[in-house]
Amino acid sequence: MAKSKSVRTLIADDHRLFAEALEAILSSEKRIAVVGHAKDGKEAVSLWEEHRPDITLMDISMPVMDGVAATREIRRIDDSACILMLTGSNARADVDRARKAGAAGYVTKDRIAAELVDAILEVASR
Repeated sequence: MAKSKSVRTLIADDHRLFAEALEAILSSEKRIAVVGHAKDGKEAVSLWEEHRPDITLMDISMPVMDGVAATREIRRIDDSACILMLTGSNARADVDRARKAGAAGYVTKDRIAAELVDAILEVASR
């Protein structure tokens, strides 16, 4: 990742207030630019195709299409797509499902403020 280039990030989360808080956290970081917000997995796939973000923050549990299915679909379209899974759970089964779908990483929602910016920048630099 070039030092002057912002990491273009798509947020996919069905909880509006959480997504707005997440966007506020990310907008305070000059190296990250939020390019869109999806409220369900189907919209996440559509917005991903439209914007082709560097990173997608994907809630694991959403209506219409869950985050695991959306991740699988995006990675079917482009196997280099980079997706960080967000969840309220740190259950091993959820981590395994996310990894099998092609997620590059996994951040629990209780650790967002402490870890998310670092996780995005780390994954984007790979």
